[in-house]
Amino acid sequence: MKIIHTDVIIQNIKEMCIEANYNLSQDMEKAVRNSIKTERSNIGRQILEQLDENMRIAKADHIPICQDTGMAIVFIKIGQDVHIEGINLNDAINEGIREGYEEGYLRKSVVGDPLIRVNTKDNTPGILHYEIVPGTNIEITIAPKGFGSENMSRVYMLKPSDGVEGVKKAVLETVSLAGPNACPPMVIGVGIGGSFEKCTILAKKALIRNIENHSELEHIKQLEIELLEEINKSGIGPGGLGGKITALGINIETYPTHIAGLPVAVNICCHVNRHVTRVL
Repeated sequence: MKIIHTDVIIQNIKEMCIEANYNLSQDMEKAVRNSIKTERSNIGRQILEQLDENMRIAKADHIPICQDTGMAIVFIKIGQDVHIEGINLNDAINEGIREGYEEGYLRKSVVGDPLIRVNTKDNTPGILHYEIVPGTNIEITIAPKGFGSENMSRVYMLKPSDGVEGVKKAVLETVSLAGPNACPPMVIGVGIGGSFEKCTILAKKALIRNIENHSELEHIKQLEIELLEEINKSGIGPGGLGGKITALGINIETYPTHIAGLPVAVNICCHVNRHVTRVL
């Protein structure tokens, strides 16, 4: 049995909050830079070049890529042979978020009550998703999520008879309704299956998958390819000002579902698709 103290978890989460907000993952950097070469619109290309410059400045000067440093989404896979010592794990994770957002000079965007709306002043609490897995490690992924694009996301409770065409329609409709409001170029996470709440978690998890890696399921891989092509024919373009590159990538995750349902969630992210993973 491996023993991990919550002090170690706090330290890592603090560092990961800062790292995620200052640097995009390599696949996202590469996607933005490659898109400059393929964008046909002059203004679209200029916007993509500005996004690339912004990424370089953020990394070099250790400042946030975007002023909206997001709500901290945390995915935690805990090995069943790990013993955690110290304070309550939820409290430890939120302490790491608090320290990261304070020490990293990251904007605090969380309100304690959704209607009264008083800022918690430390960006806690985060959104925590736990999973118990085999092994002796804890894998933590921090994915700060801005709400300009989050607000453009949608859930569809389709009928089984809607089939794959219904799924395509749902994704394309969501992108069309989002338009410039999601700060394109976008990254799109899609969850298909499960239940009302499960498909939304799948869509969120889809966003943290490397956008260079298609689904291992051949029919889902083909759906990802087809939808990206269709989205990039929409003409929305970078910044919503027209062009080819409306989306940098689309990832789809699936899960078994009920015979009477076909839940679909579409979670949209701007090009600042932040995520960092560490294994303790």
